[in-house]
Amino acid sequence: MMKRVGMILTLTAVVTGLSTGAQVIQPKTPEANATPASADRTASGDSPDDPGPLATDLSPAITHADISKAARKVAGWELVRTEDTFNQQWTYAALYDGLLTASKTTGDLRYHDAMVKMAQQFDWKLLNGRFPHADDMALGQAYMDLYLETRDPVRMADTKAVLDQLVVRPDDPSKLLWWWCDALFMAPPVLARMSVATGDRRYLDVMDREWWETSGSLYDPAEHLYFRDSRYFTQRQGNGEKIFWARGNGWVMGALAKVLDVMPKDYPSRGKYIAQYREMADRIASIQGKDGLWRSGLLDPGAYDLPEVSGSAFFTYSLAWGINHGILDRARFEPVVERAWAGMIAHIYADGRLGSIQPIDGQPGKFKPSASYVYGVGGFLMAASEVDALAKEASPKRPRTPVISHGG
Repeated sequence: MMKRVGMILTLTAVVTGLSTGAQVIQPKTPEANATPASADRTASGDSPDDPGPLATDLSPAITHADISKAARKVAGWELVRTEDTFNQQWTYAALYDGLLTASKTTGDLRYHDAMVKMAQQFDWKLLNGRFPHADDMALGQAYMDLYLETRDPVRMADTKAVLDQLVVRPDDPSKLLWWWCDALFMAPPVLARMSVATGDRRYLDVMDREWWETSGSLYDPAEHLYFRDSRYFTQRQGNGEKIFWARGNGWVMGALAKVLDVMPKDYPSRGKYIAQYREMADRIASIQGKDGLWRSGLLDPGAYDLPEVSGSAFFTYSLAWGINHGILDRARFEPVVERAWAGMIAHIYADGRLGSIQPIDGQPGKFKPSASYVYGVGGFLMAASEVDALAKEASPKRPRTPVISHGG
């Protein structure tokens, strides 16, 4: 609490860019320091007035065939649309994670092979002009997953060099390294994978220290949700509720799944991560919309006409992962996942566009039904992989199609 009060009273500096070694505590505008260059912003997605008709050939049934068909349709459209604009920004990093899982879900190696080609194009290197900015480390997730396939040292060399700088960087508890909740998705999973790859727990230890410093500032222990950053501690939605951003909390839920997936069972603070994960999962499930999805402002859903698919996708991915790993109760959470999956299927267009994704931002907002952005597609494909695992595990009981209302 003292850290939060101190931040509110003292953090007034506005920084719009980072140089090496700089610390950013408070952004001027949403994603001010996390916003890609304008060219990447354009490449990350669009919102056409006429996206064409919605798909009529997809089913929300929880079967491998139906899940794979939806994943293939969305991944195929996105790969054709964006392969020529692949870059090293955080926006695309989430897509790369999703495309890697799409090959596992569908059995189609072209998505995986496109990721190898992408990594080779960038010489397996991260952006590093803003060290220690977490967004520039996000691409390391794909690099590390590809490294763990072959153990080719070239694949992780640059990521390791950047993380090695982070490990020896002096910590300043008065200045949060990860001052925005999205950062927990960008850097911690990379550090966790590096620890697995090298057997060196220093990477996990740095992640652990910084995670709980961020949590101590941004996690609301009463609401069991994360503020996006310190600007929102005192702001309120139109209905008087606190402002909790769907995608921001989706980033955190996704991060918890990714970190716990590789964290050793005997790691000292693993229990704390599980406890926070379960708290958030319970809260997220309790505010699910009638259409199976979540609105951009989690506690004022009536203020937003459309569901927000990127946050919903990361929630779906994380909740399904928790069921698959025995951390969440299947009877309680499987219906939540099934409704969410059906809700997302309803936003796929005939050509494979996945709509209702909020553009780059750092707070709740409104957007067109056609809005499609790469990070949301990445979240959807990750969700598909875990929902598919649910289908395979429960195959004797399938097919079962969830019944949802698309009116709310």
